[in-house]
Amino acid sequence: CNPPPLGRLVAAAIMATESKGPSFARRDKLIEIQKKAQERWDKEKCFEQDAPAGVDAKNKHFVTFPYPYMNGMLHLGHTFSLSKTEFSMGYERLKGKHTLWPFGFHCTGMPIQAAADNLRRDIINMYQDLYDKEDEKVEEEKKVEEEVDLGPTDPTKRAGKKTKAAAKKGKGNSWQILEASDVPRELVPKFVDPEFWLQYFPPIAKDDLNEMGVKVDWRRSFITTSVNPYYDSFIQWQFHKLRKLEKVSFGKRYSVYSPIDNQICADHDRASGEGVTPQEYVLIKMEVLELPPCLSQLQGKKVVLLAATLRPETMYGQTNCWVLPHEKDGGEVFYGCYETSTPNEVAIIGERAAQNMAFQGLSPAFGEVKELCKVNGRDLVGLPLKSPLTSLCPIYTLPMLTISMKKGTGVVTSVPSDAPDDWIALMDLKKKAPLREKYGVKDEWVLPFEVIPIIEIPYRKDNAPEGSEPEMTALAAQVACEEYKVASQNDREKLALAKAKTYKLGFYEGKMNLGEYKGLSVQDAKPKVKAAMIASGDAYAYAEPEKEVWSRSGNECVVALTDQWYLKYGEEEWRKQVENHLKTGVECYSADTRSKFENALSWLGEWGCSRSFGLGTLLPWDKQFVIESLSDSTIYMAYYTFCHILQQGPFDGSVPGPGNIAPKDLTEEVWDYVLLDGKLPADCKVPVEVLDKMKAEFNYWYPVDLRVSGKDLIQNHLTFFLYNHTAIFPEDKWPKSMRTNGHVLLNGEKMSKSTGNFKTLKQAIAEYSADGMRFALALSGDGNEDANFEHDVANAAILKLTNELQFVEKSLAGLDAMRGGGIDLFIDKIFDNEMKRYVRSTDECYAKMNYRDAMIEGWDKMQNARDKYRAMAGAAGMHKDLVQRFIEYQALLICPICPHFSEHVWAELGNKESVMDAKWPSVGEVDQLLLRMNTYFDKTLSDLRSKVEKANTKNKVTKATVYIAEGFLDWQQATLNLLKENAEAGKPFDAAFKKGLTASPALAPFKSAMKMLMPFAAFTIDDYAVRGIEAFELKVPYDEEKILMDSLDYVKGELNLTEIIINKWPPTDEAVAKKLQPATPGKPAVQFS
Repeated sequence: CNPPPLGRLVAAAIMATESKGPSFARRDKLIEIQKKAQERWDKEKCFEQDAPAGVDAKNKHFVTFPYPYMNGMLHLGHTFSLSKTEFSMGYERLKGKHTLWPFGFHCTGMPIQAAADNLRRDIINMYQDLYDKEDEKVEEEKKVEEEVDLGPTDPTKRAGKKTKAAAKKGKGNSWQILEASDVPRELVPKFVDPEFWLQYFPPIAKDDLNEMGVKVDWRRSFITTSVNPYYDSFIQWQFHKLRKLEKVSFGKRYSVYSPIDNQICADHDRASGEGVTPQEYVLIKMEVLELPPCLSQLQGKKVVLLAATLRPETMYGQTNCWVLPHEKDGGEVFYGCYETSTPNEVAIIGERAAQNMAFQGLSPAFGEVKELCKVNGRDLVGLPLKSPLTSLCPIYTLPMLTISMKKGTGVVTSVPSDAPDDWIALMDLKKKAPLREKYGVKDEWVLPFEVIPIIEIPYRKDNAPEGSEPEMTALAAQVACEEYKVASQNDREKLALAKAKTYKLGFYEGKMNLGEYKGLSVQDAKPKVKAAMIASGDAYAYAEPEKEVWSRSGNECVVALTDQWYLKYGEEEWRKQVENHLKTGVECYSADTRSKFENALSWLGEWGCSRSFGLGTLLPWDKQFVIESLSDSTIYMAYYTFCHILQQGPFDGSVPGPGNIAPKDLTEEVWDYVLLDGKLPADCKVPVEVLDKMKAEFNYWYPVDLRVSGKDLIQNHLTFFLYNHTAIFPEDKWPKSMRTNGHVLLNGEKMSKSTGNFKTLKQAIAEYSADGMRFALALSGDGNEDANFEHDVANAAILKLTNELQFVEKSLAGLDAMRGGGIDLFIDKIFDNEMKRYVRSTDECYAKMNYRDAMIEGWDKMQNARDKYRAMAGAAGMHKDLVQRFIEYQALLICPICPHFSEHVWAELGNKESVMDAKWPSVGEVDQLLLRMNTYFDKTLSDLRSKVEKANTKNKVTKATVYIAEGFLDWQQATLNLLKENAEAGKPFDAAFKKGLTASPALAPFKSAMKMLMPFAAFTIDDYAVRGIEAFELKVPYDEEKILMDSLDYVKGELNLTEIIINKWPPTDEAVAKKLQPATPGKPAVQFS
């Protein structure tokens, strides 16, 4: 029989643990509250929002989150990012805004197609394994018979080869991954159909999100691709608009490409290497003048070494060529000899480069690599070469051990005038005869060759005096190696510094002093040299992925030069439009996010938007292509605004919505009418009142007020989002803010299914409750740096929330027995003021989307204030009005984070309406004097506690006399006045001020106090940095004695003293006064006994 799904096994394990181990009653209490709250919200349709008639659209909050890809279950990575959207919704709703959060599901592109194909292959392999095992069984039986006949064999000579089954053993496959996602075994085979994924996972994602308690209007949900005819029509309209705006073009372009899929592999189609783009090179043809014996079979052909370079203008300075003789560990290195697209030409390069060339028209047939033979790297040392542009002929191939066969072609040109790596490697060979002997390098291949100066550079050493003129040099590599004291090729860090400096100076400030383009800047000469070399047949244009990229289909990607439709991102006028909007119209919430956008806009260029196959919308004017997944997801936020009118029920648009519109009737002109205020088509088949309702929804909700996403999408999706909106819509419909975050770690480590450090949204809710999980998510982090979701924090959240529930229930039940009347006591006033303070500070944190800080202000500090108040109240007890106010404020302040908890508490307070209809607490101004009084009390108590602890190390103290000063001494007042004058004049408290302080005429009468005066001034200056101008007050604006006397019992208890006496400073006993640090206003002195 089939095993039960993983979810049931987990649940059974939890139940078993509960019966034997720790209790989960607290968590279960939160889950019970959670279910009741969600049932109420669903019944009352709290989150279904329509555009109201005649209401100011400025008071709305329309938020979106990148629709997650539906190739599996939602996990904590998704949840962390979308929690920012959820928290924002909760806060803005409390602030009285009309809020909308729709949620769609992305299915476009290759990930689902690749997963379905992988499953198909896995199923075939699983059946093949069965046959393999049968074959192995027969072979084993036959082998036993042979061993009986022939006797034992020598075990030292026995060799085995793994069968297919053995090779695959222990590896997880697509079938196992699906079963681990709670997919019933009998359903797994259905996932070979890509469209089955579209029907299966989105409803599960919706259920999981509902369990989290998200404030989503699910009427506006949909899936992408042509499966959904309404969304399909919308995307077709978008691309018609882009084409008419001349933002789409056609031609051959370099793109990262999957050979197994036979099409472009964009970011979302990749298993690894997201964000990697093609790196363009020039391949320099270096003709072999005399073939060695190992290449004799190539006689009669033109044999060239192809060296990849980013700096073709430096080829005038070639003195030799580098090849890799062996790996660093001594292992052999082989180059291939490949036919190129040029008749009778054979190129010697690495295999990876040959694979890339094959997809760029540089091999005999597209995608085909024709290898004639292989050659050992050692055998390439000493080849005589004829290379373009250099005046030297021949030059020779020499060994270099730092070459990577995974970058470029494995062949490197040597320009020692401008490349520090080349200069030091050449010097090593020139100076070290044993090194030459090791690799069989003849003296005549190295010693006669001198550096050729080709580029003049203004070079300034790092330690040169500021303002000094740079020295002009045409031997920058040598000068840099000497400056950074590079002794050999092994000085990698020093070489990196030298290389960075010379390359930057050479490219941006260098001038050619040799060759046809002598006198031109390097920047101007580079494209001219490149074009001339390619035109003359001395070089090829070439590209490869700048880093390794793997497709979801399981193969390493290359760069292909293919015909494709592409969006003209980076076009100057378009880019400037986006940059200006980013600068003036977009709130980014952090300088780092804004910087990342600016960087992306600086380099982002043309983007291939078409694919040969996969899920998605067909390009409307060229239906052999499918629009790729990062191109059909740039303005879909507009579709949310009227989605509920077009479709209902299933996410795939198979059931028309209340507008009863047929997808075929959504013509380009109809979309123009709704989205661009175009003319109503004369032949429109959709009732105008339905279109006007769609238009009203769009015009009310748009633009997007907030877009929340992981920071990794800045380099593509989020920047595309800006580009497309500025192109298609008028400026008043452009996005208003974007908030990004980093990745989330799980217990300090990267989430990974393979290591088991992984948690789905469903699992997290089951383990911690929705509010416990949300509590921990809020504390995980807010910036673009990686956050950390901690198991212990989530468990602690369960304890904190349930403890608070107990306080609420007990307090509300006992309100009548609590103290009433006026709020007159010092402790009452302080607590009331503290609550106002934290309501305001929490408000500020939420407004800035700093949710961790909001939790600290709105939970931790509120809880601490309540606990302190309860302790200080003592026998008098807490005031019932303040307790009730605290419970109300606490419920509202935590509501965006833990809404189920707040819904329960809100009902306990006797409110009939849902907390979803509540408003942010309205509090008066914070009393700054009360804040100062509270700060004084806290600091005084802290100082006294430290002094008690210190005194107790000698003898146990039980009594304290606290001395309070009504004013400062004369020399202190004079010092404070001088400091205040300096601060009010806007002058710094620098060394010059401190030096001149003692010479001030105002302090002349106090020479005898100078030893105390300077430390006093230094302390006050430090205090000013914290408190501002009030640090220079001559008197405090509150009664210190009354503050301490009102709380004397509490202070005695905190300090574990039996008696505290409050006296004026100075003590009547001069001997006591001399032993104590003098009291000053706001800083009492204390004597223990």
